[in-house]
Amino acid sequence: MDLMRHLECFVAVAEESHFGRAAARLGIAQPPLSQRIQRLERELGVRLFERTSRQVTITEAGTLLLAEARELLGRSEAFLATARRIRDGETGLLRAALSPDISGETVAALLAGFRRRSGLELELHELSTAQQLAGFASHNLDVGLIHHPCDVAGLELGPILRRDLGVLLPRGTAQAGLAEVPLASLTGYDLVLFPRDTAPAVYDDLLTACARGGYTPAAVRHGQGASFVRGLVLSAGAVALVPRDTQLAATGAPDPDLVWRPLAGAPLARRTSVAWPKGRGDAAVGAFAEAATHALRTTAGAWAETAARPLHLRPASEFWL
Repeated sequence: MDLMRHLECFVAVAEESHFGRAAARLGIAQPPLSQRIQRLERELGVRLFERTSRQVTITEAGTLLLAEARELLGRSEAFLATARRIRDGETGLLRAALSPDISGETVAALLAGFRRRSGLELELHELSTAQQLAGFASHNLDVGLIHHPCDVAGLELGPILRRDLGVLLPRGTAQAGLAEVPLASLTGYDLVLFPRDTAPAVYDDLLTACARGGYTPAAVRHGQGASFVRGLVLSAGAVALVPRDTQLAATGAPDPDLVWRPLAGAPLARRTSVAWPKGRGDAAVGAFAEAATHALRTTAGAWAETAARPLHLRPASEFWL
């Protein structure tokens, strides 16, 4: 017996005091409704209604059971609604990650945008691209913001966003006086880069692009923290290649000792997209992807290199990296 359906019939007859009106309310014929009430009475072992040719009257036993029937139906509806929200990714916990170079302003905008789009609890981690890929593989991560190129096998992607890289250098250098800095003019400077194991393909791609532009660093120094990178640039004869928003986040205000200048011809870029395992693109992932994409565009000056389509429908195979 479908108990909930039978209870729904019981409540409808009790509230309408008429089988015909109750049947119309439920969208069924009157004979099946009468049969369901009779079966419910047999299952419960009590008579729920007194029936005459003129009226239907709820019995004392029916009155005692009516409140509990309504409560059970309410709980059933709440249970199904919760199940729908879980299915659609609107409740529970979303495990997400951002790369360490994302600015504080962008992180704040992303979190605010996600809260507007979803009531889900967000567990946010700071992880490199390599760590995120490992998290996807081990099923410990639901969605992340990764840098390209990287191995996207088994992933789906949001639109790839580009942030042009510029050079961070000491204020007193000759290049600091230029409106745009040619890559070749950085010859003789060490280069501060993130550790290679955090995003090997991005690291190699960046050094290759520098060489094509006429700049081969005297040495490569590794650092990620804003203060550490700043110290290396100021004291070690080094420069850093970073997006403008990263430089601004590192200083928190105009830096008296460092300047950021765009590179002539914009030869270098940081390419970023939201990524998630194939088949996991539910409403929660979509809300995160939309919030992250909007935050990068509005706070970091990122722009899409790929045409936008619904984010949860974009397979990684569409992108040539």
